[in-house]
Amino acid sequence: MIDYTNHFKRKLKTQQQIGLWVGLADAYGTEIAANAGYDWLLIDGEHAPSDLRTTLSQLQSIAAYPSQAVVRPPIGSVQLIKQLLDIGAQTLLIPMVESVEQAELMVKAVRYPPEGVRGVGAALARATRWNSIPDYYATAHENICLLIQIESVEGLANLDDILKVDGIDGIFIGAVDLSATMGYEGNPNHPEVQKAVIDAIQRIRASGKAAGILSTQHEATEQYLALGTEFVAVGVDTSVLMQSLRTLLQRYKPDAEEVQVSAGY
Repeated sequence: MIDYTNHFKRKLKTQQQIGLWVGLADAYGTEIAANAGYDWLLIDGEHAPSDLRTTLSQLQSIAAYPSQAVVRPPIGSVQLIKQLLDIGAQTLLIPMVESVEQAELMVKAVRYPPEGVRGVGAALARATRWNSIPDYYATAHENICLLIQIESVEGLANLDDILKVDGIDGIFIGAVDLSATMGYEGNPNHPEVQKAVIDAIQRIRASGKAAGILSTQHEATEQYLALGTEFVAVGVDTSVLMQSLRTLLQRYKPDAEEVQVSAGY
């Protein structure tokens, strides 16, 4: 019997989960990441060349492993969210949310009427196993996890009100975009940015919602984990691959140009 439980959602407030950003937009590469044993894998449709078809293939490749898939669309579009849910995405990370109105719309987008506006099309949907899951319409929301991304000064200013929106399971802080809107472009580790990030994480957790972040700097990652941040991505597959390739090359070709690889998040 197939297990349809969203284990990522079930564990959000009970244990910390370590994840990896997946930007290769390829099912084979995604399966390698799933085999590595990360708790969750972020399929990135915002900055990586993932589309609906590649995302479907990636979801299928992860399904055989304990790793849980999180999908980030390029934008909080009701129409695109409908398609992602129908192909089987259960956890979504919506980027660039800045207002209560946006947050409320995202909640409606992942729920069927009358509570929401998700389109109904079970016979065509992998999510329902093509009409094979009993009572899917009534129970789908139990296994759908909605995460929103706060990554601007405006979003932070509205954070306390956004935290009051029912139906949001977690909030992810996008430190790199935030640093740009704060005037420290490309420097998410600036003390002022870090002060804002830590304050946001503490406010999110105090509200009863889960906090998340991506950090590729060990010291910062350890600090976020010590704060109790519930879901933390610790690397990006493209950056890990590039750095490993460079390191291997320099071992046998010492004069090879050394390139510092940054996650860019």
